[in-house]
Amino acid sequence: MNKGTLTFFCGKMGSGKSTKAREIAQKNNAVLLSEDEWLASVYPNKISSLNDYIEYSNLLKPQIKKLVQSMLSAGTNVVMDFPANTLSQRDWFRGIFSEIEAPHNLIYIDLPNADCLKQIEKRRKEQPERSATDTPDMFEQVTKYFMAPIPDEGFNLIAVAKSA
Repeated sequence: MNKGTLTFFCGKMGSGKSTKAREIAQKNNAVLLSEDEWLASVYPNKISSLNDYIEYSNLLKPQIKKLVQSMLSAGTNVVMDFPANTLSQRDWFRGIFSEIEAPHNLIYIDLPNADCLKQIEKRRKEQPERSATDTPDMFEQVTKYFMAPIPDEGFNLIAVAKSA
């Protein structure tokens, strides 16, 4: 049986990863998994800082990995709206697809900081429940750790340059 394709994303906070994930999932008849939705459902009202996010995200990952590998092995395409913004995050994704030899695509959305901040401000207005974490300060904290993917990492990399 052919394995499904794993699609995941790299891009700064506010770059449009979630929007692109929904588009690709719909276009490819794929299962969409959103880290934000999982965290909000499994750990409601627990995330108010970057450290909280890291802690609870790491608690989810072992079970999510098993779930995604099972779906890919069954031939289902999976789109993961989970960040691949650091080397360690991308290594986690690499483990998901390489252990079962499934195809993958890493979509890199390259958007300037000013445009990301505009998108974050818009999102705060549209989704008031995110106003505590979707802030310019949080953007700055998270962006300090951001590392754009490079070809030497060996991913099937698809770069998307856009402006808001």
